[in-house]
Amino acid sequence: MDVALKKRHVQRAYEFYAPVYDFIFDWIFAPGRSAAIAQLALQPTETVLEIGIGTGLNLPLYPATCRLTGIDLSEEMLDKAVERVGELAMPNVRLKVMDAASMDFADGEFDKALATYTISAVPDPVGVLREMRRVVKPGGTMVILNHFRSERRVAGRLEDLIAPVCTRLGWKSNLAMAPLLKKVDLVPEVVMKVNMFNGWRLIGCVNRK
Repeated sequence: MDVALKKRHVQRAYEFYAPVYDFIFDWIFAPGRSAAIAQLALQPTETVLEIGIGTGLNLPLYPATCRLTGIDLSEEMLDKAVERVGELAMPNVRLKVMDAASMDFADGEFDKALATYTISAVPDPVGVLREMRRVVKPGGTMVILNHFRSERRVAGRLEDLIAPVCTRLGWKSNLAMAPLLKKVDLVPEVVMKVNMFNGWRLIGCVNRK
């Protein structure tokens, strides 16, 4: 079952989530976030793009010397990230409201890129990953942390059944990992399961062009 995730669903959902997002999602997804930042293996002065930075929950995990750009479709979520940047005194961070499927960055502008809990919450995941590849330098690192459709038959069918409800909530429950990566010609170097019940997958790729 393929239920389309519309841009308006995402915007409305995250306008609603913005005031309570940190309270609900921080502790549940914290282990995966830490693992994702570690997988980036950021070096001093490297440039990194975070797609779907949201309220900026990842910000305290970045090394102080990195040059970070964060984008998000929701202005309400990004307002929270702006506050967090100020609280953490991070001068090398810039934040922009932007559609990740149509970014205004130059080709190869970033050394590395990260998307945590984002790919299943965008209307065009293929377009987002293609843009992610475009703006990362050849040989650069791309890290994706997301829930993907279970490879177990019963669990996968259940995720298909609840897909229409999840779509209204702003994300897809049954996004399949392997076909998605194949469409954008990404070959994982690392795949690990993280968070409660190992329900999310952390994928590390090299941007081979």
